Amino acid sequence: MYSKRLIFKTSTNDEVYYLKDSIFIKFNHKRNCISNSVLNGGIQDNLEFVFNHHLSQENINYLENHDLRDYLVKLCKDFKFNPQKASGLVTLALMKNLSIVSKRYKQLEVTAITTAGVRVNAVCAGDDAGFYEENGEFKPGTINTILLINSKLDDNVLAEAFMVASEAKSVALNNLKIPSQFSNNFATGTGTDGLIIASDIESRNIITNAGKHSKLGEVIAKSIIESIHVAIKKQVWITPRSQSNVLVLLNRYKLDINQFYDGLNQDKHDFISRLKIDSKIPENIAITSSILNLIDDVKKGIIKKEVACDLSNELLTYCKDNTVNILLSFWIKKFLD
Repeated sequence: MYSKRLIFKTSTNDEVYYLKDSIFIKFNHKRNCISNSVLNGGIQDNLEFVFNHHLSQENINYLENHDLRDYLVKLCKDFKFNPQKASGLVTLALMKNLSIVSKRYKQLEVTAITTAGVRVNAVCAGDDAGFYEENGEFKPGTINTILLINSKLDDNVLAEAFMVASEAKSVALNNLKIPSQFSNNFATGTGTDGLIIASDIESRNIITNAGKHSKLGEVIAKSIIESIHVAIKKQVWITPRSQSNVLVLLNRYKLDINQFYDGLNQDKHDFISRLKIDSKIPENIAITSSILNLIDDVKKGIIKKEVACDLSNELLTYCKDNTVNILLSFWIKKFLD
């Protein structure tokens, strides 16, 4: 029998526990939920437990040849949950790195419980797909959030909340300039994100709108954004400060850096040593960000290439550090000449 540890309790006495590589929420009373879980996903009104489970490498190997839903059912039984009244997500992120963020507005309270990792699986919606699912192939989740709302939402409002929460996730990643691992775009999520939203059916506070003009939509979005930022920092140490680096910003374009070094007329090791220092200078970061924005807008058809090229070269005149100037010149030639 596994021992559980209470780590959080909401204002409606829903209890959040840590239990052997998992966190689970035991509902204090009746809830209606929406999720993309393979176990009792969609819209449900009879769930008693929801959870987020960390997969070990051993379990990942096991799931390559077994059904994920069967695995979750077995997990529920191991934890003494009724599998018919539980829903859960799985992830590679560690439960010790979860974040819990609660926000209130008058009677409304929203709690976001998130685990997140974005180094391997970050992707932009519309990127070329990496696989075509056959026979229910398993892919583990990366950004998983359980969202608890202390007010009553009808099913259509739950669906609207799900949409707003998904958009907020994209905002959180965009704020950190998280790159897609599959294109030059910014990531809007990962390829395997999970979300469970639960509202309080018994609440007297009935909310009929979760859109972005509503206070519920605002509180959902702010809770999601903050919880994802905290979880990403804890799991992979990505923060606004860590992203403030010329080399980090340029990495989104995934050029073969050896092409650059092959044409370099300087000692490579000396150049790299100086570049590591120069890449952290605020002015160089600002110039790099501006040039990359111009490259992005050319790709989108907003700005003509020749205009972007002229402006980028003009920006380079403000770059006083030779290493960054040479590197950005290579980028401009590659994408704008």
